[in-house]
Amino acid sequence: MADETSYRDITRNGLWTNNAALVQLLGLCPLLAVTGSVVNALGLGLATMLVLVGSNIVVSMIRHRVSEAVKIPAFVMIIATFTTCTELLMQAFTYELYVILGIFIPLIVTNCAILGRAEAFASKNPVGASALDGLMMGAGFGLVLLAIGAIREILGSGTLFANMHLLFGPIAENWALQLFGNSYGFLVIILPPGAFLVAGMLIALKNVIDSRIERRRMMRQLPVTKGAKRVRTTGAIS
Repeated sequence: MADETSYRDITRNGLWTNNAALVQLLGLCPLLAVTGSVVNALGLGLATMLVLVGSNIVVSMIRHRVSEAVKIPAFVMIIATFTTCTELLMQAFTYELYVILGIFIPLIVTNCAILGRAEAFASKNPVGASALDGLMMGAGFGLVLLAIGAIREILGSGTLFANMHLLFGPIAENWALQLFGNSYGFLVIILPPGAFLVAGMLIALKNVIDSRIERRRMMRQLPVTKGAKRVRTTGAIS
């Protein structure tokens, strides 16, 4: 299976074709709960990507040494280990953001997208391909988080890149953009229903793009008949 899967296919699957959030619809709980701003979305996206890459690498390394009977518990322990490491790193370097994200950092352990990639891909492929799969799946999930966070922050608060210092430190103090007045904001976008609306919009947009791409591909594959064509008309004309 590893030899038949190219790096291009792995990249395309992670970012678009088999995107964990838009296609598989996995990890929706943190996706909808913490995407009220770009900094929250980016923090959770980077944490998820780190766990995905690390767990995929280790699962791939032990894939021939773990029996079928215990592989799922083993995978969960590996994911939990990387989640704990990520949690400790955030406590050490981005503590305020860690407090804001709250329970959703430890809950990375239960993210079906991570366990699913460990079982479906990393346990059957070499380390290089598994690392790339984790990176691309994490990037695809993170980009959806960023898109939802940016849309909700703009429409809900009228700002963009606010509080980025929580992730990048004092250097990001002045990154915030005030796009609209201080009194601007759609409350529904900040609330949980707004997350569902924005996520649904992104899923619909992806489906429209996929439909157009498929239609163009089918049009290119249609046979072209050269020369004169005979047209026969049947039926009565009144």
